Amino acid sequence: MVSLQNIQENRLPIFLGLMSGTSLDGLDMAFCTFTKKDANYSFQLLYAETLEYDSTIKKMLQQAPLLSGLELIKADRIYGHYLGKAINSLIKKTHIKPDYVASHGHTVFHVPHEKFTFQMGHGPSIAAECGLPVIFDFRSLDVALDGQGAPLVPIGDQSLFGDYQACVNMGGFSNVSYEQNGSRVAFDICPVNFVANFLAQKTLQPFDKDGLLGKQGVVLPHLLEKFLLLPYHQTPPPKSLGREWVETNFFPIFLNSENQIPDLLRTLYEYIAQQIIRDIPFKNGKVLFTGGGVKNRFLMQLIQDKASWEVVIPDYSIIDYKEAIIFAFMAFLKINHQKNCLSSVTGATCNCSAGSIAEI
Repeated sequence: MVSLQNIQENRLPIFLGLMSGTSLDGLDMAFCTFTKKDANYSFQLLYAETLEYDSTIKKMLQQAPLLSGLELIKADRIYGHYLGKAINSLIKKTHIKPDYVASHGHTVFHVPHEKFTFQMGHGPSIAAECGLPVIFDFRSLDVALDGQGAPLVPIGDQSLFGDYQACVNMGGFSNVSYEQNGSRVAFDICPVNFVANFLAQKTLQPFDKDGLLGKQGVVLPHLLEKFLLLPYHQTPPPKSLGREWVETNFFPIFLNSENQIPDLLRTLYEYIAQQIIRDIPFKNGKVLFTGGGVKNRFLMQLIQDKASWEVVIPDYSIIDYKEAIIFAFMAFLKINHQKNCLSSVTGATCNCSAGSIAEI
């Protein structure tokens, strides 16, 4: 991160990226600038922080999939105004005023095979609160073009983190992105924190800190085999995962089990590690790992022990804010009339300039 003096002297447009993951860790907010030289892009992370959700907002986001249509529309607006107020507070605190806001929103529904996806966080409500141009709803256009609408971060992996053989994000779900035959390939691998947090919370812990609870358990071979043989893993990309898939395909395996939580977590970690190794088609090179799941030391050690390639874990500013940075980058591309969503990744009929703009 750079000093406030450097920020004030920087004449480049400032983009504020907002990201809320399915694991409900909080709202990631990152001020960024971007430059392009020839065909290469670079970025500066000016300032970033995570706003922990209060109990009211967290409960609303958790219950959003169960709301009626009318209640969901109301919650969408409430969350939009909440985001706008959070932006105002951050500007007041940092004295950094962005030129544009990029908001991913909070995913409530993601069913691309039925041509819909919904990220809560009404763009016009955000803009009404903060008075800034807001780029939002990055997934819908790609889904309308027969794409998965996910993952979206590969455009940033390709343009901002292209020195790595592959990039893996470990959030509510894990996803991978890499170059193959001149095109970017990316897809969701498997659930990570979305399921790990669910299990840890059954022991009254918000999450499994450092993987210590799972480390106490033993691998359950019969469950591990069921996970690895799930049809999703036999399906070639493009493909993506969401809450609906977990509830339909994954949770029933756990819910039909009478095993102890540490054993279920240990089995989950073994599954995640093995599936990531299976889904990265390289024997050498450097693979960048980011996202909250990277802080699970036991899980990362499992991956390192199994990998033939080098596991690269960057500093916390990239671990925590890479997705927020990339959504800011997608807004940068959108404002500059560049494509920001890759059909080679999502399976859409063409590349597109995704995102809607709300501007007062």
